Amino acid sequence: MAKSESHDHGQGHAHGHSPQNFNRAFAIGVTLNLGFVLVEALFGLWANSLSLLADAGHNLSDVLALLLAWGASVLAQRAPSRRRTYGLRRSSVLVALFNALFLLFAVAAIAWEAVSRLADPQPISSGTVIVVASIGIAINAYTAWLFMAGKDSDMNIRGAYLHMAADAVISLGVVLAAIAMLYSGWLWLDPLVSLLIAIIIAFSTWGLLRESVDLALDAVPAHIQPDKVLAYLESLPGISEVHDLHIWAMSTTEVALTAHLVKPDGSLDDQLLADIAEQLQEHFAIQHSTLQFERGNHCEPCRQAPAGTL
Repeated sequence: MAKSESHDHGQGHAHGHSPQNFNRAFAIGVTLNLGFVLVEALFGLWANSLSLLADAGHNLSDVLALLLAWGASVLAQRAPSRRRTYGLRRSSVLVALFNALFLLFAVAAIAWEAVSRLADPQPISSGTVIVVASIGIAINAYTAWLFMAGKDSDMNIRGAYLHMAADAVISLGVVLAAIAMLYSGWLWLDPLVSLLIAIIIAFSTWGLLRESVDLALDAVPAHIQPDKVLAYLESLPGISEVHDLHIWAMSTTEVALTAHLVKPDGSLDDQLLADIAEQLQEHFAIQHSTLQFERGNHCEPCRQAPAGTL
């Protein structure tokens, strides 16, 4: 049984947009949103607006989410050690999962208070709400723009982008509700908007929660089609069979693959390994591949290729 490994380093570990590139975006986003949370909470209390307080609470959770994502992006760059052979890349997946769960708890609190207020609507200072929420639109839209470039290459960056973009839309809803209340006097619009905010957050968070749970359980990342990867490996010259194929996320930006390739002639082919690593990176965004060559000797079958499995 011949063994060989392909470790695609250098260009093979390209992260699309390196997390360092977003340090400035994280710093600006955290500063702006933390300042706005304080302003929004103070004016929400002064104006007696639940929608402003609900949005302030959600923005505070976004500040925490930004801080955690920022920290995870830094930890992911830590060099591997003998004990942590992949470094701390996995922390980005754990942070994404925590952020999703945290947001769902925040949604439940907002929804509970909104339902209570619907039964007993309170008057608010519509003019104050309009001004403060309008500032929120500008801040959230700008912060979302800061993360737009990396939303397709990193789940944490995408989470930050989606939260900020959703917040901009939510603030717009608060403004529209306050304008409607100013002219109609319908006090129930404020808690109703709060309830709608909770629903929007829940929908925007669900996809992130589902994807982060999948990555935490070592599922194949959503952007990779394992059948196509298998078909590519089976089509390689000299390869008669592929088994024990595994594809999983090392972090929110890196994907790893291991597989056993049956090569009856038993020859080691460094060029073939290099070509495979390059093609996996280019066509499937798999940055780290480890491959084992086997002769396929039935007298010495591979223990990791039981019948009916890959």
